Amino acid sequence: MTDPVLDIRDLKFRYADSSEAMANGAAASPWTVDVARLRVGTGQQVLLTGSSGMGKSTLLHLIAGLIEPQQGVVTVAGRNMHELKGATRDTFRGRSIGMIFQTFNLLHGFSAEENVMAALMFADPKRFPAKTHREHARGLLRELGLERPDAMPEQLSVGQQQRVAVARAVACEPALVLADEPTASLDPENAAAAMDLIQQTCARHHAALLCVSHDPAMAARFRERMSLHELNQGLLTEAM
Repeated sequence: MTDPVLDIRDLKFRYADSSEAMANGAAASPWTVDVARLRVGTGQQVLLTGSSGMGKSTLLHLIAGLIEPQQGVVTVAGRNMHELKGATRDTFRGRSIGMIFQTFNLLHGFSAEENVMAALMFADPKRFPAKTHREHARGLLRELGLERPDAMPEQLSVGQQQRVAVARAVACEPALVLADEPTASLDPENAAAAMDLIQQTCARHHAALLCVSHDPAMAARFRERMSLHELNQGLLTEAM
């Protein structure tokens, strides 16, 4: 694999209470995340499985630079996430990483198109000048079959809210999309439709996708899949 979109090396993280216990002489608890190597290439779609509480969401937060590891390197689109600081990291994250959450996290009081436009605040102004943000947001929502760009989140069905969340995730044409249990709140029929939407949209926009889930039904959707247990045991090094 050449020039991976995501490259993780020797990443270790445990929560503060475990670190404090070690400082007080208590036995060390296992690392919440202990990944020797993980690489995901351009346009790849990878499923990471594991039961609840195994650290899947924590790994995504480390990749996005939302929390700091005790050691290790996370490189996204050629940049070391944890060498970037403050607003520089926030801007890079906004431009390079799209995030889809289990509960969508749409901004209430903002319309569907305004939720997408909020993501475009981080966009490269040369690629997406401010005067084009509304048109670009509406175009994405239309591409995803949402014809009510002025609707508020509470006026939309769960499936429609999912479409807004996907549009927001790809608005800046990121190199990598992280999806955290994106179907957990959906029934099987809507879950299948949501995953079709996510995977097809990432493919159209040439974004790599790393999806974490404990849903066994997800496995058939991904050619590249791995378990967090295998990663933590050092049994896998890259998406194959």
